[in-house]
Amino acid sequence: MRKNSIGLIVAILLVGTMVVLMIKSNIDEKKPLESFEEVEEYRKSLEAQGVNSVDITEGLEQGDTPPDFELTTLTGEVVTLSELKGQKVILNFWASWCGPCKAEMPHMQNYYENYKDLANVEIVAVNMTTQERKGVEGIENFIEEYGLTFPIPLDEDGEVIDAYRVMTIPTTYMIGTDGTIAHRFIGPMDEKTIHSLVENLD
Repeated sequence: MRKNSIGLIVAILLVGTMVVLMIKSNIDEKKPLESFEEVEEYRKSLEAQGVNSVDITEGLEQGDTPPDFELTTLTGEVVTLSELKGQKVILNFWASWCGPCKAEMPHMQNYYENYKDLANVEIVAVNMTTQERKGVEGIENFIEEYGLTFPIPLDEDGEVIDAYRVMTIPTTYMIGTDGTIAHRFIGPMDEKTIHSLVENLD
């Protein structure tokens, strides 16, 4: 009888240990948000904390002149923001490990392919390189996987991120042809949202 009791206790302890390990594994290895259904839940959770997608208090504001920068892409192309004045600019901040960024990128690429010339718009997607977990290789793999063709300059020292007060990614600034900020959007955008925001740019 005593042996059976000891065996039962050992079995319970083993099962308990396995459950704890499984829970810990699920916590440590959260599945990234890669569908817009998941992203909408993410957005709602932000809004429940008082963080809205457009025009929150952190960051630069409508009417501000965005800080100029000169950054280099993986292919060696130099991107200078001030040289894009006269065009509408979608200035996006992202990282390859960011689930909402993964959900957004195909929409940005589709919009770019369909409206770049028609809407006189340029997309500049600044990579938060200081926060990349797999370095340049991770960025290269991400660009290849999603077939991205718009300029992706690297913010290798984090100065641009700081200048734009980026607290959450993705963050997007919509810049009008006069070179000033028209909108700030926090969170992922789909193609319909991008189209609507660009249409409202002068």
